[in-house]
Amino acid sequence: MLRLIAPRFCSPRLSHIARLKLRQQHQQPQNARNYASPSVSSPAFDWKDPLASNDLLTEDEIAIAETAERYCQEQLLPRVLRKCAATAGSLSRRGPANEETLAYRDENYDRAILSEMGELGLLGANLQGYGCAGTSTVAAGLITRAVERVDSGYRSGMSVQSSLVMGGIHEFGSTEQKEKFLEPMARGKLLGAFGLTEPNHGSDPGSMETTARPHPTKSGYYVLSGAKTWITNSPIADVLMVWAKLAETGKIRGFLVERANCPAGTLETPALKNKNGLRASVTGMIQLDNCPVPAANMFPSVEGLRGPFSCLNSARYGISLGVMGALEDCLSRARTYALERRQFKNNPLAKYQLVQKKLADAATDAAYGVLAAIQVGRLKDEGKATPEMISMIKRQNCDRALHNARMLQEIFGGNAASDEYHIGRHVANLFVTQTYEGQSDIHSLILGRAITGIQAFA
Repeated sequence: MLRLIAPRFCSPRLSHIARLKLRQQHQQPQNARNYASPSVSSPAFDWKDPLASNDLLTEDEIAIAETAERYCQEQLLPRVLRKCAATAGSLSRRGPANEETLAYRDENYDRAILSEMGELGLLGANLQGYGCAGTSTVAAGLITRAVERVDSGYRSGMSVQSSLVMGGIHEFGSTEQKEKFLEPMARGKLLGAFGLTEPNHGSDPGSMETTARPHPTKSGYYVLSGAKTWITNSPIADVLMVWAKLAETGKIRGFLVERANCPAGTLETPALKNKNGLRASVTGMIQLDNCPVPAANMFPSVEGLRGPFSCLNSARYGISLGVMGALEDCLSRARTYALERRQFKNNPLAKYQLVQKKLADAATDAAYGVLAAIQVGRLKDEGKATPEMISMIKRQNCDRALHNARMLQEIFGGNAASDEYHIGRHVANLFVTQTYEGQSDIHSLILGRAITGIQAFA
């Protein structure tokens, strides 16, 4: 399939990503952003971009966003509810590979998606070197927005690969670890998972029970034991970033567990099925039983929760723009439905005040959320963003996306119960996005601590 789509996506728009890579290679300085030229026509209100956020984007960012949107609408959207042939790497509860499956209904995830994204330069896009595109943080966020406009599950799989695992290796890995893992991950040939959350410790990772001990007989190795749960990509991952406490010191350290090198019985990654949301992604556990890991696969210097929290902050930023994509899709579908559906003297639903208020509320929150995310992305690239800023936009955008999606769902009446209208799928997914990588109440406490100086977690 890629041989059919790659020429269309790589030219001319993807050439902007290619040019960014060339800039890296030739080390051409960029002292100022090259903004897209403003329109000279009379201004008109655009309900799709109410506050003209596109005017804040560079030409490269617009081109990257258009490439991502085109790929997602043409290649990802058909997979969600239409029948597609599952590849050998797919995970489905309804049969073997090559059987026709539907991603959301059958909880099927095709790992070929990450290879396709890798070929287009969409994975780890804002990372420098190692085959990555080296885009701005905002450009990477626009990619997540395009993916989540289709489905939050697809964005989740991509975010884990790009932000959590690749981002963590890029920031904390040794030179050898970066050279070994990042380039094949950028191409989508090596898949990653991020193991922090445990069955007994969801929002309290500091109490994790997973341990790492020196190998009793093998010098230069650790043995890891413990369990992680609700881990996106774990059943299909080749490399699992596992955070564990050193038994000797109690310090939390990060390890890169390579599935291919784990002896039988030391690593299991069973899938978690029958989910209510994110059904188009694959989720599982990580179960470690004296799993041997080379000391060379431990991050060399980062200790404590600073490591995983830094990875999570990058992913949370992507979520803040991603959920705006989901909300924008809900708004577009609700608007179309309200204009076409006729009730009460053959009037379109869009004629009624309650319907218009729901549309206005959603459009307003989406526009504000996008602007806030762009601002924080700019600050992040300038080294001025704080974790509290990311907590604020993750919390606010997830909360407003979920609230408005639920309100827009009412426009569809009973039809909202059918997944063919997509709105219910987005609502189920957005509940999960509000919950994971820091539930909204946890982010409230992070902000409250920053405002008052008082710790309220315990």
